[in-house]
Amino acid sequence: MHRRVKEFQCIMPMKNTASVLAHGILSHERAAKLAHASVAMEAIQERRDVKHVPGGLKLHQYANLYFHARNPMMFKRKDQAAELCVLRVSTSVCDLPGVVFADSNASSDYVRFLSPAQWPLLHLDDIYALDWRHPNDPVAYYRHRSRKCAEVLVPHQVEARFLTGAWVVDQAAATRLAATGFQLPIAVDSQLFFR
Repeated sequence: MHRRVKEFQCIMPMKNTASVLAHGILSHERAAKLAHASVAMEAIQERRDVKHVPGGLKLHQYANLYFHARNPMMFKRKDQAAELCVLRVSTSVCDLPGVVFADSNASSDYVRFLSPAQWPLLHLDDIYALDWRHPNDPVAYYRHRSRKCAEVLVPHQVEARFLTGAWVVDQAAATRLAATGFQLPIAVDSQLFFR
């Protein structure tokens, strides 16, 4: 894996962290069986519900992580930043059987599903760019926006043992997250939350 990929990330409502510590980061299918808060967008979930990974599972049977959480999903939820955290996940999840990379949003019509060994096919400059706008080129804008949401798909769940910490928007959010019983390292990165 390229040195730029230091961790994977999961946008999570703070109120879910106790459940995540107990059950892990769950696939949409498994999470539906537990009470939880969601930041998912319904229109996207409808697309994901009917999609299969070639040679793999239904998309909703994977726990999904981002390479970089400063992406269009976070931008849509930036007003909720005080109640969100970004869970940090070890890249060692790549060693689990059945893990798949999506080179853009996994619900996209143009996504490529890759094995972790095919990581050189990822567009890391686009994934880690701070801005995906291309004012004079709508095609480049849509392509880049989708690539910003490149995903790591882990069958069924990411066990809590793979969590390494969390990012939050400010110190007040760090205090709130710690109050939930989250005992892994908590760090502030306001830029990740578009602040």
